[in-house]
Amino acid sequence: MGIDPEGFYQEVEMTSPYVNTHRDASFSNSVIRLHSHSFYEVLCCLNTCGVEYLVGTERYRLQKGDIVFVSPGVSHRPLLPENLPEPYERDVLWFSRKFVDLCGQLAPLPANAVQRRTSLVRTAGTEWEFLPDMFRRGVQEHENPQSGSEIAIIGNSMLLLTQLTRAFQDVHTAPVKAEKPELLDEVMGYIEEHLAEKISLPETAKHFYVSESTISHVFQKKMGVSFYRCVTQRRLIAAKSLIWEGESLENVSHAVGFSDYSTFYRAFKQEYGISPRQFEQMEHLSEE
Repeated sequence: MGIDPEGFYQEVEMTSPYVNTHRDASFSNSVIRLHSHSFYEVLCCLNTCGVEYLVGTERYRLQKGDIVFVSPGVSHRPLLPENLPEPYERDVLWFSRKFVDLCGQLAPLPANAVQRRTSLVRTAGTEWEFLPDMFRRGVQEHENPQSGSEIAIIGNSMLLLTQLTRAFQDVHTAPVKAEKPELLDEVMGYIEEHLAEKISLPETAKHFYVSESTISHVFQKKMGVSFYRCVTQRRLIAAKSLIWEGESLENVSHAVGFSDYSTFYRAFKQEYGISPRQFEQMEHLSEE
């Protein structure tokens, strides 16, 4: 189909209109790009192996039992060290806006059910240590399907979402703060603030009083891509969010900093393997 499997995997839509769950593992040589989804993604980290996780402009150092919550349209990716002592493993839960609506129809949800003080809750040593077991039950139903497994996964996910809401809002558990900002975090924040404007490496280096090579080295080491590639990835993620909201493709390209539609088209096709129009059509189909 002409689709880049590495890029498209991270943009793929859910196979269920409500909930998907699975276990995933990454290695030192795994390619995971900065990406976003049209659904909610919740990750439960299964081991402590030096991995950091970037959610928007916040960066967290993961520990076993940590749960990361990513809202639709938010850029994210793990930052894998060059030499992982063991594979980075996690249980993954994807749930759609339709699932949230369904839960609300069955029983009133709190207005802030999917809002959080932070993007990460640390379960180790807290009353929430049972949450990883709930992730595991959903994954086991997925890996060993039996009669009624889909119902079991949906039911388990409803209960898990309820408990996650309580955990993220628990005033007795101190919220896990993002890592102390480093140059990468500051530059990512700068990109975020100036997304619709022209962003150049010389101007960015000048803004932070560092050399261009310093920024280039940080991005290549931490993100595995060049500074300019990361800027493009972040612009395309913003573009997808605007497409989800129904903006015209011409308006989208200018709103996220591309000089013209043809440049936007080429960048989108190169990153995801499909055109902006094809992506727009896919989103319309997924809503039906």
